[in-house]
Amino acid sequence: MAAVSRLRQDAAFGLCGVLLFLPFIASPDFYSAYASFNKAHPFLMSFLKFSVLATAGEALGLRVRTGSYSQPGFGLLPRAACWGLFGLAIQAAFIVFSAGTPQVLARLGWAGAPEALASPGLSGMKVLASLSVSTAMNLVFAPILMVTHKVTDTHITGNGGSCLCLIKPIPAGRILRELDWDVMWGFVLKKTIPLFWIPAHTITFLLAPEWRALFAALLGIVLGVLLAVASSMAREKAG
Repeated sequence: MAAVSRLRQDAAFGLCGVLLFLPFIASPDFYSAYASFNKAHPFLMSFLKFSVLATAGEALGLRVRTGSYSQPGFGLLPRAACWGLFGLAIQAAFIVFSAGTPQVLARLGWAGAPEALASPGLSGMKVLASLSVSTAMNLVFAPILMVTHKVTDTHITGNGGSCLCLIKPIPAGRILRELDWDVMWGFVLKKTIPLFWIPAHTITFLLAPEWRALFAALLGIVLGVLLAVASSMAREKAG
């Protein structure tokens, strides 16, 4: 019976994913309306995309780790709220690094980097600019984001997944002292950033600006699975 229940959960999770993206494929008018609204309200859309998609990634990670998409104390709603706020920070980081990094390249001798990154086509200069933006963002911004996520994740779990944790002070100092830094550094930062996130976000910056936050939010699903693996590694080490 447990196996049947898990299959039903998997089917429901997959169906929700199909229903979420089907309108973009089936209706050009829906896509046009999305593109216009996203261009007019990029931060609001980033909040919504990350709160839905990255939280879905965490639920998928929980499924990988425990066999269930939710359980008491997991706190889907506070996690969605935190991911929405992270989405605002990520949108801001995209703007800052995609504007600033090409200017650094231009001053290093690649004068066409800013124009290449903004162009709709694909070129060697655009790949170089996208790789540079991704590298800069993932070396400077991503570690802060990942550690902050771990702090909020621990805070939510420590409060039993209650939404009240959103208004309670976060004991960041204590949480940081108790983190398993061997896993955080040895796997989450040292391995996933160079081997996955830098290549993945290189693709992100090759896309049109209106699609970057959506693609990054989709990558949040992968992040949920990676964090689940990291959590399992930490538990196995402690055991």
